[in-house]
Amino acid sequence: MHDEPLPHAQDGGNEPDEELPRSGSSLTDDLVALLEDGKTYLEAEKAYQKSRAIYVADRGKRGTIHALVAFALIHTALIGLVVGAVIALSPILTIWGATAVVAGVLLLAGVVLARRALAHFRDAGSTFTDDER
Repeated sequence: MHDEPLPHAQDGGNEPDEELPRSGSSLTDDLVALLEDGKTYLEAEKAYQKSRAIYVADRGKRGTIHALVAFALIHTALIGLVVGAVIALSPILTIWGATAVVAGVLLLAGVVLARRALAHFRDAGSTFTDDER
């Protein structure tokens, strides 16, 4: 007869003394890696939001400066328009009459706009009041 050893079992079973091969990492290693990835993500997100806030603050500052300069220029132009209207009307109405007409028109426009603004504010305020009263 033959003295050759028998081949290993074909059923996929391992002998009791053999260790199973490891998959490469344990659950603890996976949790530590997940925690480190989470920390890295949070640091990256924090840096991104910080740079975004700096960018928005810079743009907001520049926008505010441009808006103030625009307001000053528009205000100066309106003063020029009022002075021009007084000068243009003075030969017809005298200087005091022209001043009174221009001031009256400006006051009337101011009152109309103030009443419209007040109506808008009242509408907005009525949104937040109780309807059951």
